[in-house]
Amino acid sequence: MEMTALTIGELHELLAGKTLSATELTQGFLDRIEAVDPDIRAFITVTKQKALAQAKAVDEKLGRGEKLGMLEGIPMALKDNLCTEGIRTTCSSKILENFIPPYQATVAEKLHDSGAVLLGKLNMDEFAMGSSTENSGFFATRNPWDPERVPGGSSGGSVASVAADQAVYALGSDTGGSIRQPAAFCGVVGLKPTYGVVSRYGLIAYASSLDQIGPVTKTVRDNALVLNAIAGHDAKDSTSAVFEKPDYTQFLTEDIRGLRIGVPKEYFGQGLDPHVEGVLQEALRTYESLGAIVEECSLPHTEYAMPAYYLIATAEASSNLARYDGVRYGRRAEGAEDVIGMFCQTRAEGFGPEVKRRIMLGTYALSAGYYDAYYLKAQKVRTLIVRDFEEALAKFDVLLSPTTPTTAFRIGEKSGDPLTMYLSDVCTVPINLAGIPALSIPAGFADGLPVGMQLMGKHFAEGTLYKAAYAFEKNTPFHTMKPGLGKGGAR
Repeated sequence: MEMTALTIGELHELLAGKTLSATELTQGFLDRIEAVDPDIRAFITVTKQKALAQAKAVDEKLGRGEKLGMLEGIPMALKDNLCTEGIRTTCSSKILENFIPPYQATVAEKLHDSGAVLLGKLNMDEFAMGSSTENSGFFATRNPWDPERVPGGSSGGSVASVAADQAVYALGSDTGGSIRQPAAFCGVVGLKPTYGVVSRYGLIAYASSLDQIGPVTKTVRDNALVLNAIAGHDAKDSTSAVFEKPDYTQFLTEDIRGLRIGVPKEYFGQGLDPHVEGVLQEALRTYESLGAIVEECSLPHTEYAMPAYYLIATAEASSNLARYDGVRYGRRAEGAEDVIGMFCQTRAEGFGPEVKRRIMLGTYALSAGYYDAYYLKAQKVRTLIVRDFEEALAKFDVLLSPTTPTTAFRIGEKSGDPLTMYLSDVCTVPINLAGIPALSIPAGFADGLPVGMQLMGKHFAEGTLYKAAYAFEKNTPFHTMKPGLGKGGAR
């Protein structure tokens, strides 16, 4: 097997045993990016010199006989809405095309301190607004399983880079499914942690009460290893939770006898592709064979999640994106006659159509006379959705659903119909409203394309999700299958 296809644990053993140097490993990934990325287009910026310098520092440590941490020398990449000091951070928007942050996001700092090797910054839907990575201000990313299809979004670059073996792991952000939905489309593992478990400091905001950073990996164990590194309280983030962080790898056991799995009936109704449902039903049978207790349950306010989400998220986006005015940083339009004209021209030139659409919707929802009718009512619905999950998770350890109602759709198929595109996140949006953790893992294939299974849990119960996911992964082959990168089938 090629070294770029190996997991964190496998590569750590090779590095620690000096079978492979960090420089050789990093150069291997840089070569892989050069060979594959012209077709996949996951990367906006490749930080070749920085990556090789970081790898050299790891090799020097090995030469001194020092012990390596699990992430030391392991090549990874970051979604381009995570600030990296001295490295261009665009949010895939023309308005930030040449922005170089003067500070580092907390997660980037933690991974740097863990000895990780940064390969570069990854493409995304502009300001994380989208479900296909077609809304990037620069170019669309493609699905490694079929380059004619989308990788999902908004963390499409993060997920595609891992699926195509261009990075061992990546970080993305999830506002309404932006890690889990593309993870399902590309057949990898993606976690949306409990709100507050991972610091948002240095994350360029879309919707502050919904955004959460999480890891994208090839396996459940890798995901737990990365969460170990990035989770924890951060005084720089006022929404960061104070909690006792466990070692998430301690939850990785194949024994799930007696685990109670609830299956919300609302996620298996109209709009669910029959082939996707077939894969999920087979997954449920696998869980029963492993000794889990599977029962149907209900989340009665699920149908109101999408309208509530798109009011709350766009309202917060309208507020957050007001800072991009051409005055403080980012793009400034030339030739305007006055300050107001410069504001308008800068935003007109810098923002793409999807960002403009969401700003206008959010501004309308917050305007005088409509705040109570729309935004306030959406927040009340959010409370009902939180209660639904609390009641269901009082009876079950884990809830299980499809991650997405279909497999990856073709590029351009839904870009002309925003409402249809928004429905791609129908299974993932409620989790962000509730603030609970959710994990998408490969569950099988439909018509040759990956199908994702979503596991949901109580606040701070990431360990329980890992336990349920690890047992399934160890008893199925789906995580080992690789895309053919346009040649059809797996490799």
